[in-house]
Amino acid sequence: MTDKKVSISKFLSLILRHAPDTIGLTLDKNGWADVATLLERAHAHGKRFTLEELREVVTSNEKQRFAFSEDGCSIRASQGHSLKSVDLELAPAQPPEILYHGTASRFVTAIRKEGLKAQSRQHVHLSEARATAVSVGTRYGVPVVLSIRAVQMTAQGHVFYRADNGVWLTDAVPLRFIDFPG
Repeated sequence: MTDKKVSISKFLSLILRHAPDTIGLTLDKNGWADVATLLERAHAHGKRFTLEELREVVTSNEKQRFAFSEDGCSIRASQGHSLKSVDLELAPAQPPEILYHGTASRFVTAIRKEGLKAQSRQHVHLSEARATAVSVGTRYGVPVVLSIRAVQMTAQGHVFYRADNGVWLTDAVPLRFIDFPG
């Protein structure tokens, strides 16, 4: 990704996941923002990019962090919101037997005490691919991949959702369902 695309992607993450009010943007209850208004407010706050550049960032993002509505007039983050008012309207889904969570080694002690919590986000993020978890953990330091016994969690009444971009979400992962490496 070019520097400009990375910059736009980071801006979208901030605005569509955490702080739309930074530029005076309003998200609806499902996290959607009007594309024309997003562009207008971004430009007014010194962040200039075109509709074509926005489309390129959304379609080329390998993690599919953002999505356009079917008519292309609205945009939202696929998951990762810290805004409690956003409801992505995800239906509960049956997860695979094992899911993975990538973290940094410095967080393992706390996880061993408390399990996985959503922290400032709405959900804990999990992946089907171990490689994805390694990539996520690497962003925060020395990566550690935790294996989550998702089917066992479901049997105990925990609910999972699958975001449009394939990320698995759940409210929390109790310690008893986490397998630590080595």
